[in-house]
Formats: sequence, C-alpha cells, structure tokens
Amino acid sequence: MGASPSPTFKNCSSSLSFLFVFLIVFGSSAFDFATSAEEAAALLLWKTGLQDPHARLASWQHPSKATGPCTWFAISCNGAMSVTKINLTKSGLQGTLDGFSFSLFPNLEYFDLSVNSIFGAIPSQISQPSKLVHLDLSANNLNGSIPSSFGNLTNLTYLNLCRNFLNSSIPLEIGNLSNLVELYLNTNNLTGSFPPTFVDLKRLRFLYMYENMLVGSIPLEIGNLISLSHLSLYSNNLSGPIPESLCDLMNLTVLELYRNNLSGPIPENIGNMKSLVVLNIMENKLSGPIPISIGDLSRLEVLYIRDNLLSGSIPEVMGDLMNLVVFRVARNNFTGHLPQNICKSGRLNNFTANGNRLSGRMPESLRNCTTLYRVRLDGNQFTGNISEDFGVYPNLDYINLSDNKFYGEISHKWGKSLQLTDFEIAGNNITGSIPPEIGNLTQLGLLNLSSNHLVGKIPVELGRLTSMVKLILNDNQLSGGIPQELGSLTELEYLDLSANNLSQSIPSSIGDFAKLHHLNLSKNKLSHGIPIQLGMLLQLSVLDLSHNILAGEIPTEFSSLLSLVTLNLSHNNLSGVIPSTFDDLHGLEFVDISNNQLCGRIPNNKALQEAPVEALQGNNCLCGNATGLLPCNNSLREKKHKSRTGSKVVHIILPSVVGAIVIACGIYITLLRRNKCEQTEEGDMQPKEFELRTISIFDGKLFYEEIIKATEDFDDAYCIGRGGFGSVYKAKLPLDNLVAVKKLHTPSDGEWSTRKELLNEVKILTEIRHRNIVKLYGFCSHSQHSFLVYEYFERGSLFSILDNDEEAKKLDWSKRLNIIKGVAHGLSYMHSNVSPPIVHRDISSKNILLDDEYEACISDFGTAKLLESNSSNWTAVAGTFGYVAPEFAYTLKVTEKCDVYSFGVLALEVIQGKHPSNLIGSLLSPVIREGKMLGDLLDDRIAPPTDIVLVELTTVFKLAVACLHENPRFRPTMYDISQIISLEISDIEKGQVER
Repeated sequence: MGASPSPTFKNCSSSLSFLFVFLIVFGSSAFDFATSAEEAAALLLWKTGLQDPHARLASWQHPSKATGPCTWFAISCNGAMSVTKINLTKSGLQGTLDGFSFSLFPNLEYFDLSVNSIFGAIPSQISQPSKLVHLDLSANNLNGSIPSSFGNLTNLTYLNLCRNFLNSSIPLEIGNLSNLVELYLNTNNLTGSFPPTFVDLKRLRFLYMYENMLVGSIPLEIGNLISLSHLSLYSNNLSGPIPESLCDLMNLTVLELYRNNLSGPIPENIGNMKSLVVLNIMENKLSGPIPISIGDLSRLEVLYIRDNLLSGSIPEVMGDLMNLVVFRVARNNFTGHLPQNICKSGRLNNFTANGNRLSGRMPESLRNCTTLYRVRLDGNQFTGNISEDFGVYPNLDYINLSDNKFYGEISHKWGKSLQLTDFEIAGNNITGSIPPEIGNLTQLGLLNLSSNHLVGKIPVELGRLTSMVKLILNDNQLSGGIPQELGSLTELEYLDLSANNLSQSIPSSIGDFAKLHHLNLSKNKLSHGIPIQLGMLLQLSVLDLSHNILAGEIPTEFSSLLSLVTLNLSHNNLSGVIPSTFDDLHGLEFVDISNNQLCGRIPNNKALQEAPVEALQGNNCLCGNATGLLPCNNSLREKKHKSRTGSKVVHIILPSVVGAIVIACGIYITLLRRNKCEQTEEGDMQPKEFELRTISIFDGKLFYEEIIKATEDFDDAYCIGRGGFGSVYKAKLPLDNLVAVKKLHTPSDGEWSTRKELLNEVKILTEIRHRNIVKLYGFCSHSQHSFLVYEYFERGSLFSILDNDEEAKKLDWSKRLNIIKGVAHGLSYMHSNVSPPIVHRDISSKNILLDDEYEACISDFGTAKLLESNSSNWTAVAGTFGYVAPEFAYTLKVTEKCDVYSFGVLALEVIQGKHPSNLIGSLLSPVIREGKMLGDLLDDRIAPPTDIVLVELTTVFKLAVACLHENPRFRPTMYDISQIISLEISDIEKGQVER
C-alpha cells in the first residue's frame, strides 16, 4: 500500500487552484474595466471637439465602474463592457475625426457616423480597430484622400464613404478587403482609374462608384466579381468599350453605366445577364446595333439606351420582353420600323424614340397600348393616318408626335385621354379642323399643333382649358377671329397664333392673360386698333403684332410693359407718334416699327436709338437721334401732339413711373461711385453725406415727404416686418397706390455696411426685370432716413402663410406647385439671363412674397452678389440658417449652386408645410429619396392631392432632393429645374427628365 499525500500538501494544492481561478476571473475583470475606462475617456475627449446642437451626447458623462460607457447614447458593448458598436447617424454633429483614438477600441465592430457634418481628412488610424465589420462615414463633408490603410480592415463587409468631398484616387489596397459585400464610394470627387485589384472582391454584391471623376476603361477582369447584383458607375469620365466579360455577371440585377464616354458596341452576349431588371447605358458614345440577344433579358423592366450613336433597326425581339415598362431609345441613328409587338406585354408605360430616322406606320400593339403614360416619337419619319393609327389612352400624360409625316385629321378620340398634360403634333401634314373635343382635356398645359394644314376657326371650347400654359397654333390656315373665350386661360404664359388667316380685331380679353410673357399674332389679317388691354400684360417680354392691318396709334398703356424685351409692330397701318412713355421701357432690346405711318420724334429709348435703319424705315416722318433718321424740328404739329398727350402722362399711376425711377437709380449709383473715387483720392475713406435726388417724374423732395406722411414718420403701426438690415412698412400713396417701404437701420458713426446694403439692392434690382422678382419703384438715401420702395404684396411672405394654419389651408397643391415654379423661374433668370449672373444668397420662405393670386416673387436682395468672371467670388457668410448650402459654411465661395441648395430646402418646405430640417438628414434612404413615402410627408392641413398632382409633386420632390446634393457639382442648374418644372414635370421614371 502506498503512502497517502500529506494533509499539508493537499491544502497547498487547493490554495494554488483557488488563486489561479481568482487571478483569471478578477484579474480579467480588472483588465476589462481598465479597457472600458480608456474607451470612455477617449470618447469624452473626442466629444470636447464636437459641436452637438441637438444635445445628442448629453448622456456622455464620466462613467461608473459598473457600466462604463455602455449605457451612453449610441454606444453598445460586449459582456466585458468593451465598446463594440458606435452608431451616431443623423445626430447633427459637427467636427473632425482627428481627436478620435481608434487604437483604444480593440473590439469595435460597427462604426456609423453617417449624415452629420464631419469635415477634414479621414485619419489613417481608422484601420486600427481590426475587428471592424461595418464602417459608414457617408453624407458628411470629409475631404482629402482615402487612406491606403483601409486595406488592413480585412473583416469589413460594409464600407460606405459616399456623398463626401474625397478627391484622391482609390487606393489599390481596398482590393485586400476580401470579405466586402457592399462598397459605396459614389458622389465624391475621386479621380484616377478603376482599381484593377477590385477584381479580387469575390463576395462583393453592391458596388457604387457613380458621380465621381474616374477615367480610363472598365477592366476586362470585372467579370470575376461573380456575386455582383448592383453595379453603378454612371456620371464619370470612363472611356473605352463595355467589356464582354461584364456579361458573365449572372446575378447582376442593376447595371448603370450612363453619362460616361464609353464607345464601341453593346456586347453581343448581353443576353447572358438573365437577372437584369434595370439596364441604363444612355448618354455615352456607343455605336452599332442593338444585339439580338437582348431579347433573352426576360426580367428586364427598365431599358435606357438613349443619347448614343447606335444604328440599325430596333429588333423585333424587343416584343419578347414581357416585363418591359420603360424603353428609351431617343436620339440615336435608328432606322426602319418599330417592332410590331412593342407593347405585347401590356405593361409598357414610358416609350421614347424621338430624334432618330425611324419610319413606317404605328404598330397595332402600340395603338392598343392603354398602359402608356409618356410617349415621344417626334423627330422621325413616321407616316400613317393620325386618326387611325392611334387609339384611346386613359393613362396618357404626355405625347409628342411632332416633325414626322403623319397625315389625316385629328380624331375626336383624343378628347378621351383625360389625363393629358402635353399634346404635341406640330410639323406634320395634318388637315381638317381642330376638334372641339380637345376642350375636354382640362389637365392640358401644352397644346402644340403648329406647322400643319389646319383650317377652320379656333374652337371656343379651348377656353375650357384653364390649366393651359402654352398654346401654339402658328403656321396653319386657321381663319375667323380670336375667340373672346380664350381670355379664361389665365395660366397662359406663351401664345403663338402667327402665320394663319385670322381676321377681325384683337379681343379685349387678351388683357386677362396676366402671366403671359410671349405673344405672337404676326402674319395674320388682324385689323382695327391695338387694344389698350395689352398694357395690362405686365409680364410680357416678347410682343409681335407685325404683318397685320392694324391701324390707329400705339397705346400709351405700353408704358406699363416694363418686362418687354422684344417688340415688333412692323408692316401695319399704325399712325401718330411713338408715345414718349417708351422712355420708361428700359428692358427693351429689340424694336421693329418699320413700314407703318408713324411720325414725330422717337423717344429717348436705347433700343430705338440704336435700332438698325431697317427697323425704322417705311414711316412718314420719323425723326430723332437714330441711324437713318433726320434731326427733329420743333414743328407746330409736334408741339400740338405733345400738348394733347401730355395730359395723359399726368394720370399714369405709380407702376408707369418705374422706368424713370430706374434711370435715377442708375444715375444715383454712378454719382455715388464718382463721389467715392473722389474721396479716396483725397484720402478720406468715409462716404459723403447722401443727398436726396429726384427719383421719378415727381419732385424728389415731394416723394420723400409723401412716404414720411404715409407712414407717419415710420410709426410702428405701419410696420409689417423686421429684418437684419431694416424694417418694412406699408404705405398708401396718392391715387391709392399701396407700396412696401424698406427702411434701413440708421448706421452708427463710421458704419458703411448698411449703406452698402442699400446700394447693392438698388444696383441688383435696377438690372433685372422678371415677373417673379420684386419690382423696385424707387429709393431714397438721406442723412435721416434711407429706404427703398417696392410693390406691395397683400398676402405677405410665404413663411407667414405656412406658419398660419388657417392661411396655409388656402394654399392648395396647385398654388404650392405654382409657387415653386415661380421661384425656379426667377432664379433661373438671375443665373442664366443676366450678365454677370446674380446669386441671391438668401433664398428662404421669408424672402418669397405672394401677391393676391399667390404668384411668388423673390425679394430682399441686400446680400445678393454679382458673379464677376474675373473675381474669386469669395465672401463673408450670408443667408438664413437652415437654407445655406453646406459647402458655403467652410469654403465661403459663392456660386449659383448655393441658391440651388436653398431652393431645394424651400421646395421641401412648401411640400411639407414646414421647414424640412428633420427630413434633410434622412434623404440618403432610397425610400425617402425616390419619393416612395411622399404621401406621409405632405402637409396634412390640406386635402390630399389628386393622382395627377401627386405625380407632379413626386417629380418636384425628386428635384428638391437633387438640389440638396452635398457635392454642388452634382446639383442641377436652376435653368434645368425651371425647364423640367415647366415642360416635363410628368417624367417620373427614375428621376431622369429627358431633355
């Protein structure tokens, strides 16, 4: 029997075991607490460098030993109290990543800082948490390069750096991320070529690199990415062919390569990608035919191949695509006939083939395709009887058949397409009359039947088309008079009835077209006098009444047409003198009054005095300071006429004196600049005391006294608003003219900035004329008071209406869409029609005024800036919080895209009924961005929109989202927005508006 162990040895063994367990358990806990404490301290240190306007990080306080930072907002931990997840998305944080100690977070797996205002560079230390699986820094203001150290994060499955300002090439090391499933680098300023190492990312399913500046070709090895389901490389500068290997991606459902410089043919074996649902390769330089194998894409719903150099015929196999909803082949070189079974599926919704050389008659399947929503076939060589080759389309919103060879008469059946907003068949061989059933299309905004062989009268039923914006019937053989009923088209902005056989007088109801800016009645047989009601068309910029048999004098009421740019009254029987009130038409650029019986002195108008001799010849006895005219003599006849017309001038109300005011504004600015130069030369940098100057046909002092009297020396009882630079007062002048008077704050000694605001606003408003921009009636600068006088807006600002529940209920969806449209037109004019362009810099709902018809007008130009081409356009911060473009806050560079961003905010505000501060942060969500939840975002104080209005709202919503792009390079221009809203608001597929 062996000896048993001694009791002493057994106790020692037990003690050692206990000590070992104690060290493992409690030693480990002590280590974990130290790690947790370090992580908490690191987070608190980073917090000190952040701005947290919403106090989201209020819970980040000194932690307890029991919980560490694990109970803090946005923080998650593992069982050992070590941080594993930080999710600070949409928290409104501002700051940098420089103070974040990534090395102190060894267990971090999930880091989301998306949709904030984090700026600066991405530190290379970001790769030190080697366990990271999910990293999202999207929708911030990060710049600089993508660190090559990202290649060390080999556990990453999700990496999102999109919607920043990163501007380097993509590092090759990203090819080391073999576990990556989703990679989003889109919407930056990335340069260089497509990294060849990407072909090693075998697990990658989502690859988004669109909206960058990538160059070079798509690598041949891209076919190795066998797991890809979404590939978006659009809006880059990629060139070369589409690789054949791309067709090996059998799991690909979305392929977007549009807006690049790709060339060569569409790959022959494209039909191998049988999972494709969306194929968008438009706006490249692709050539050759559409491959026959495209008929194998049985799941295809959306096909964009427009704006390329493709040729040949559209293959018949397109009819085999039973899921096709959108098919766009516009602006290529296609020939031949349309496929007979183009709408065999019965799902085709959007079909555009305009701008090709297609011919033949319409396929029967298209004739019976009741699902059609948008159709463009214009600019081809199609033939056939238009009354037989088209059916009834209950869902049709837009159709353009212009510039083809269709013949026959317009069928009354078109009157059953009750959703139509745009109907164009110009430039064909259409005969017969305009069917009165067209008057049933009450949604119609554009009707263009020009350049055909139409006869008969203009149907009075067209007067029912109260949504009409453009009516174009020129170059036909229409006869009879212009129906008085057309006066009910109060939304009309463009009217062209020229080159017909219209007779009788111009109806007085033409004065009801309050929004009209283009009127052409030339080349007809219109007689009698020019109706004085034309003077009521205050928005008119083009007026052509030439080549008629109009008689009588030119109405003095033309003095109210302050927006007029082009005036053609030639080849009529007009007599008398040209009214001296033409002096007021300072926006006039082109005038043709030739071949009339006009006489006397031409007014002091630049357009008349600089007109070519051909524009003045063929009159009786015109004289004055212009080429081809003799100097004037003070004849008795001229004196008599002046005495006869002078009494009329006395009775012209305030809008009629705007021109004279504008002249004085220009003189005033010139004199002020001269004074300033003189003072600089003398060494005195302070401005001289402003003097009161004559600003209208009234005496300057009298005008000043009228303002003081009307406001009782700017008593608070007349104050209707206050701003940063002054207060606005309501004043009633003689003849019951209501005006708004903006009185600037009295500057303190030595302060020149307020005076500069006055000068800036005067300078801007004397150079622009637009129906959606507030009109300046006059100004005064005096040692006691400095003020500007504007047209008065009864309804006040858009902000005040949206802020009042009862007033907001009166603002229905039609009015709201019109407000957005008006602001877009005004900004487009400022950016595109003025040289140098003008940036407002403070577009907000408080600076949008509404008249009694809820027409929008942009006001308050005190912070506006002229974009001189030889200037850096850097400036101090300006604008209203919540509307300022994000890049302006740290670059201080003024561009038109600053206004575009503000317009996007404003449009969302009109849709929501309140400032969209909470919505802007969530626009990364595809559901929100694509307008799929728009119904939940609409202002619920008014009745829900009809289906057709909801379509328009969706388009406006998507435009607004595009305006809020963090990268200003990818925001649309205001010109584009204005055109889209006016002409193609109904194009809703994927937010792409065909232009």
